[in-house]
Amino acid sequence: MPSEEYLRRVTVGGPAPLNGPVTLVDYDPAWPEQFARQAGRIRAALGSRALAVEHVGSTAVPGLCAKPVLDILLLVADPAREAAYLPDLERAGYPLRIREPDWFGHRMCKGADPAVNLHIFAPGCPEAARMVAFRDRLRACPADRNRYARAKRALAARRWDYLQGYADAKSQVVAEILAAVSRAAPPAPGAALPGTPGSGG
Repeated sequence: MPSEEYLRRVTVGGPAPLNGPVTLVDYDPAWPEQFARQAGRIRAALGSRALAVEHVGSTAVPGLCAKPVLDILLLVADPAREAAYLPDLERAGYPLRIREPDWFGHRMCKGADPAVNLHIFAPGCPEAARMVAFRDRLRACPADRNRYARAKRALAARRWDYLQGYADAKSQVVAEILAAVSRAAPPAPGAALPGTPGSGG
């Protein structure tokens, strides 16, 4: 679990304390359409620089409880070259909130109306592949989706200083689910190994 010092270092403007439980809501059938509108805004802002835009996290899984925040995965050629994409994203309403150059080059922008976490990685990033793999597994396997929902509800009821603590606490169940997937169907040579996605849902 990252320290408060780390969170302060990577969060633009400093981390927002939670100091309480996490609010989860039942799945909202409006989320896919909300994602489609957000994806359109992102693609309009970046054009061909948006190499992929994917709905990830719990709001991307029908029937799964989630924080009412859309997690969106954006691939750009090089997240470190912020001047090549960030000004246009910020003009479109997605200000930079997280900068983690040592963690797969991750950047995260925030959006509003609806709330959005826009996770930015480069093509071929293992973490981006894991986020998509986990989403696909939960969409395809009701037993794993229900297992994940139970874990989320139990963890959400606890008190957390920061939301990131809750996100990191889910890592074990996520890793167990994806490890089982990997054992059942080993990835092709050169494919990204599944593991723990980031702070989605």
